[in-house]
Amino acid sequence: MDKLEGEASSSQQLDKRLKITEIFHSIQGEAIHVGWPSVFIRLTGCPLRCQYCDTAYAFGGGEWHSIDEIIAKVRTFDTQHVCVTGGEPLAQTRCHDLLVRLCDEGFIVSLETSGAIDIGDVDPRVCRVVDIKTPGSNEVSRNRLENLRVMNAGDAIKFVICGREDYDWAKKLLATHHDIASTILFSPSHEELSAAELADWMLADRLSARLQVQLHKVLWGNVAGR
Repeated sequence: MDKLEGEASSSQQLDKRLKITEIFHSIQGEAIHVGWPSVFIRLTGCPLRCQYCDTAYAFGGGEWHSIDEIIAKVRTFDTQHVCVTGGEPLAQTRCHDLLVRLCDEGFIVSLETSGAIDIGDVDPRVCRVVDIKTPGSNEVSRNRLENLRVMNAGDAIKFVICGREDYDWAKKLLATHHDIASTILFSPSHEELSAAELADWMLADRLSARLQVQLHKVLWGNVAGR
């Protein structure tokens, strides 16, 4: 390899880096793969500022890693399930390359995304968990509802419910988009709404959705990296 080829190869490797806040091993607390031991890859940065966000520490900082380095770290945990999260992971364009590589390596991959960015180009092998923002999030205007049209039975739609207004809003949206094939999850905002109260509303309305509590918070509380 001559000097110019070497410089080009080095430049390509730099272009394929992602900024990572943390990579850790825990129990998946949400969505379709809840309960499975999983490796979490938390990408740095997010264009949204939801008022209940519990990962604001991922808005900045982080360290650059190549995809090879990320895969090598993931393999040290000897775990089949991998969740790419944030922040907002799709805010980094190389996230798509990471998802493809994880699938190619044989991992069972999920993506946690705010729904504010187009998910149409995400590798179809990935379980896409899309968080539709309710009014109580203070980011309802950022919803890209076009994403609902490309989701399938292997994906999940999550509504974080802060109170009755959010619940009624989400219920109305579901009535409008009654042909959704994905798993629908209603999750009470931690410390804003009790799971029992949300469950009572869902039962009274015979709502065709799953109640979700954040299992990791039940186990360890609101602890970063768990």
